[in-house]
Amino acid sequence: MKFFAVIVAGGSGTRMNAPLPKQFMLLVGKPVMMHTIATFASSPQKPEIFVVLNEQYFFLWKRLCEEHKFSTPYTLVAGGKTRFHSVKKALDIIEDDAVIAVHDAVRPLITTAIISKAYETALETGNAVVAVPSKDSVRLLKTSGISENVNRSEVFLVQTPQTFQSAIIKKAYEQEYSEEFTDDASVVERSGIQINLLQGDPENLKITFPSDLKIAELILTEKGRF
Repeated sequence: MKFFAVIVAGGSGTRMNAPLPKQFMLLVGKPVMMHTIATFASSPQKPEIFVVLNEQYFFLWKRLCEEHKFSTPYTLVAGGKTRFHSVKKALDIIEDDAVIAVHDAVRPLITTAIISKAYETALETGNAVVAVPSKDSVRLLKTSGISENVNRSEVFLVQTPQTFQSAIIKKAYEQEYSEEFTDDASVVERSGIQINLLQGDPENLKITFPSDLKIAELILTEKGRF
């Protein structure tokens, strides 16, 4: 069985209020995305890695790789107009009979243990979507403007990687694009497949705001993961 990782790095980073997209910002001395790619490359399954990036940033990324002497093997794929289209472009060049993990480039704190468990679970059950239970109380805001309490024990915050047998995810991505597709799990679920949740890690945060970068640096420094 072959294993693949699709690292999606199409974000523009507007919420960071920075000149560079967040995947290129430095985290403990090197761009965020390099941490992510390196962790997948060192996971037990040794997946073949596809990095999906807006084509306008190809030159910048290649320059950063030279500057930081980053030599981890990967294949660069030009992104599409949405995350859905970006993932689909990578899936279209991946062979059948494989297990594919899709991961946000800006989740650099993912561990090899979770990556490996996701691959193992997807190989056995068809899919594995990493998620963590909500620690906070949750309220649902209805279209009427009235909110109601939701049992937080039933609420999970979805992360990545989201991992699938290739036949399942490739078939799901044959559907027409919908704005309701917020992640790979929503695409696959729409195709009629039940989603299996896998225990994630609260530290597997997504770099979205400047404070996230500071927290990530503290975690990496504390654990010596750089």
